Amino acid sequence: MNATEIIESVVGSQLKPESDYPSFSIGDTLNIHVRIVEGDKERIQVYQGVLISQRGRGINRSITVRRIVANEGVERVFPLHSPRIAKIEIVRRGDARRAKLYFLRDRVGKSRRLRDQRRGLQHVSETSAKASVAEAQDD
Repeated sequence: MNATEIIESVVGSQLKPESDYPSFSIGDTLNIHVRIVEGDKERIQVYQGVLISQRGRGINRSITVRRIVANEGVERVFPLHSPRIAKIEIVRRGDARRAKLYFLRDRVGKSRRLRDQRRGLQHVSETSAKASVAEAQDD
């Protein structure tokens, strides 16, 4: 065994299974349930924000989530395979055309919002429905 295979075998046991997390993409609004330890107690705190970046692979995979608190932008980086992350939920799907949404840092007010992905899908389904109606009329 070479060094890479040894590292992958050791790290493989620490990876969380892919089924633990839903498939999310850039622009989605996520609820990330984070375990917080305060003294002897442990509680779960929910961090909700827009996914603006994904990076890394394997054990090094991490996501950056941005939210607005008291009119101030707050970004937090979460390692996906960390034991501190209890659960990730998708609140809404966003329609993004870029891999990184760093331009949201400069936006203020309503321009900060992303289009909903369902709206884009409706447009696609309408055009496919019109095409199927046109094909039916041709027959």
